[in-house]
Amino acid sequence: MTADVYDNPLVGRYASPAMSQLWGPQRKFSTWRKLWVALAEAEAELGLPITPAQIAELKANVDRIDFAVANAYERKLRHDVMAHVHAYGDACPGARGIIHLGATSCYVTDNTDLILMREGLGLVRRQLLDALAALASFAQKYRSLPTLAFTHFQPAQPTTVGKRATLWAYDLLLDLLEIDHRLRELKCRGAKGTTGTQASFLELFQGDHAKVRELDRRVAAKMGFAASYPVTGQTYSRKVDAQVLAALSGISQSAHKAATDWRLLQHRKELEEPFETDQIGSSAMAYKRNPMRAERMCGLARYVISLEASAAQTHATQWLERTLDDSVNRRLTLPQAFLATDAVLLLYANVVQGMVVYPKTIARNLAAELPFMATENILMAAVAAGGDRQELHELIRRHSQAAAQVVKAEAGENDLLQRLAQDPAFAQVDFAAIGDASNYVGRAPEQVDEFLAELTATCAAAGDSLEQHQNAQASRQVTV
Repeated sequence: MTADVYDNPLVGRYASPAMSQLWGPQRKFSTWRKLWVALAEAEAELGLPITPAQIAELKANVDRIDFAVANAYERKLRHDVMAHVHAYGDACPGARGIIHLGATSCYVTDNTDLILMREGLGLVRRQLLDALAALASFAQKYRSLPTLAFTHFQPAQPTTVGKRATLWAYDLLLDLLEIDHRLRELKCRGAKGTTGTQASFLELFQGDHAKVRELDRRVAAKMGFAASYPVTGQTYSRKVDAQVLAALSGISQSAHKAATDWRLLQHRKELEEPFETDQIGSSAMAYKRNPMRAERMCGLARYVISLEASAAQTHATQWLERTLDDSVNRRLTLPQAFLATDAVLLLYANVVQGMVVYPKTIARNLAAELPFMATENILMAAVAAGGDRQELHELIRRHSQAAAQVVKAEAGENDLLQRLAQDPAFAQVDFAAIGDASNYVGRAPEQVDEFLAELTATCAAAGDSLEQHQNAQASRQVTV
């Protein structure tokens, strides 16, 4: 890598080697050549005069790409597909005349994009399972640890740390189901010709419609697809890109929400993302432990979310059977949406696996608010002991106001429970039980158990094992 030209940070800093290689030139143009091989094979099988020797020559040079030659052709021809047709022809002189026979440029470009998106979604899917496995372990570990819940970022009825983690996990489960749906629906463009009418192939096969249909089916099958899209223009509908990027955007929405929660909770010192021994939080403030990974997740996630709009606009602005303004946009948005999503999910699993929870700080923060939340239980217990509900309500109101004044005006401790315990009107109330935070979390621990059972069953039904992902995580270290 040279240091005097721009280096895309998605490749240089953030994405995994697997995702970076998937969208690299070698994979892209090797796939073009595999598609030309598939087309030649299918045409030969259906009776066109293409010899086994020609096909063997094409196969032998699928991965032997002379990029310098291809680039020289493109500078001359100003056409990337024809540049690679010529470069492939130079490497396969015996097969030169049958490369790209009957096809249009989108035969290789569109089918390749669909193949790369299919594999990219597979990589994303595995990373979603990694993140879900990490969250499942985290939720189980802290299923019963009471913590202050928030609505409007104001103190609300307590939950547990594990229950909160299931909220993050459920979002990712919905994303997993959406990815699975997109994978099921993804098809091959197939061999459709210049405007989708298959006219060139009908000419090659002398008007035999059955052979043209079979050619389309065979090409799709050779490239690992069960079917091709039933109708296309020159391109497959760009609605497909918009749907795929919407699914990736959905993952980033989930990740951004979770990472934002982590940032808020790190501010409250209730939990902390991994922090390396020699890691520096600030160049000026040596004490800082900034939530760098969660912040990076949010930044990358916002970028993916923004790309969804680009894909939607590209689909909306296609003219008739096709227009070329989609090409440059898709060269940017498709790879980068996958690369950035990959980076987001790497961070997601890494943070959860190394998350540090501080139960004593959580308990202290909860204790500061719990007395106010306990007043309804105190009121009911005092009434059950024979007290007058309205009189007791007024006493609680006065004591609460006084305690709140101490907290806000004097920065003192919340002494509401002590005030009430000393009031004779509440003498029959068991304040030891009242002060136990676990009495206020409802069914949160049981909801964790029930959700994790459902999550495990859902994954198992799709052929996945969360336990295997958890074991794999324990045996590897990922640097992000």
